[in-house]
Amino acid sequence: MTGSRTLIAGVDEAGRGALAGPVYAAAVILNSRRPIRGLADSKLLKPEVREDLAALIQQSALAWAVACADVEEIEVHNILGATMLAMRRAVSALAIAPGHSLIDGNRCPPLACPASAVVGGDASVPAISAASILAKVTRDREMRVLDARHPDYGFDANKGYGTPLHLAALEKHGPSACHRRGFAPVRRVLEVYGHIQARIIIPAPEET
Repeated sequence: MTGSRTLIAGVDEAGRGALAGPVYAAAVILNSRRPIRGLADSKLLKPEVREDLAALIQQSALAWAVACADVEEIEVHNILGATMLAMRRAVSALAIAPGHSLIDGNRCPPLACPASAVVGGDASVPAISAASILAKVTRDREMRVLDARHPDYGFDANKGYGTPLHLAALEKHGPSACHRRGFAPVRRVLEVYGHIQARIIIPAPEET
């Protein structure tokens, strides 16, 4: 890797609050000679606009990388730790080492370069907006894959977030392998299913 003190990487995550699926993070170093119009907080953009911007970012940025932490890692590290892990992986994967990283939110992961947290950075810092878009587009694609594997939960529509339909499906079918068991709505359903299974598995006492 090569590095420069003048290069700034924007870093953001996608999927931190979801009940299912990995948490993703992206890091982007924009090219000042190839500005990208329309960068904004990914949550405020229509899906087709996000897809178009993601392609432009990948074509125009000096460097970009996307990484994730899977459901098992979320269980081990908790969601904050897993988010920091995904961010660290994304920055480490950049082909050009940044001189400084700007992290959306109020916490910074441990990085090889100096870092600053920027609350609301996905709406105010173009490099963070770009990272927000790449992280969300990549995670949305992964959730469509998971929807094909687990069609009962509507992942294509809800992206793993706790919508009323998703919560109803969770109660009806129980958690899938890609649900985050440490999250309260999933844990509550697991407890109910555990009691049901216990009643089924435990044999009745023999008559004497």
